[in-house]
Parts: sequence; structure tokens; C-alpha cells
Amino acid sequence: MRYPASEKLEIIRIVEQSHLPVKRTLEMLGIPQTTFYRWYDRYIALSEAGLEDRSSRPGRVWNRIPDTVRRQIVDLALDEPELSPRELAVRFTDTKRYFVSEASVYRLLKAHDLVTSPAFAVITAADEFHEKTTRPNQLWQTEFTYL
Repeated sequence: MRYPASEKLEIIRIVEQSHLPVKRTLEMLGIPQTTFYRWYDRYIALSEAGLEDRSSRPGRVWNRIPDTVRRQIVDLALDEPELSPRELAVRFTDTKRYFVSEASVYRLLKAHDLVTSPAFAVITAADEFHEKTTRPNQLWQTEFTYL
């Protein structure tokens, strides 16, 4: 159960003013000792502000590519547009001595609309086979569009 800062402060004051040992007082209140001492340490260090709930998410992402490196990757992609994201990642790692994955380069280029779609050769299927069979088991064939 989460307690608001005011209740945490009240629990700390009850324990401080109690004539019973801390362990016994906390048992009566139903508060684990580790929880109480964590609250108490934050209260001693930061006063009442330390008892406020804090976000459990980290302040920053540990593996985020810095903005300066992102700009360098985009600049390299603009300087050498013929390179694929894989080749850009290898070139950047080799020249700048900073590892960046192919997937990260691809996502970065896609966010800046620098990813070109590959040129596909469009093949149309014929309505009929050009060489028709004349007897059973002569020729087994199918169109790849059925697969």
C-alpha cells in the first residue's frame, strides 16, 4: 500500500515518540522495518520533501544515442547517400570510433525521411502458361504468385 507523504511523516513521529522499541511499534502499525528506515533516511536527508512519492522510471535512457552523435550520423548519410544503413553504421563505427547499430541508424534515417525504398522489379503474371502440356505428367509448373 502506498502512503501519502503526510501519513509517512505521521508514522515517523509516532515511532520517534513511542516508549516502545522501534521494532515493536512498527509491528503494531503493520509497517515493515526496511520500509520505515527507507522513509526515515530520506526524511533525515531531504526533510518532508524526501517523503513524496518518486517516479520509478529512470531520469534518462541509459543507451540513448547523444544528439551530437545523431547529427553526425545524419550528416554522414547526407554526404554519402549511396550507402545503406548497414554500411553507414560500419563506416561511422570505423571513422568515429563510436559503435552504433545498423537498426539504430535505420531508425534515425527513417525519422529524417532519408531511407529510400528498394527498387523492386515488378513481374506480372500471365493469364495462361506459354507452353501448354499435351499429356499427363509432362510438365509440372505453377506460378509463383500462388505461393
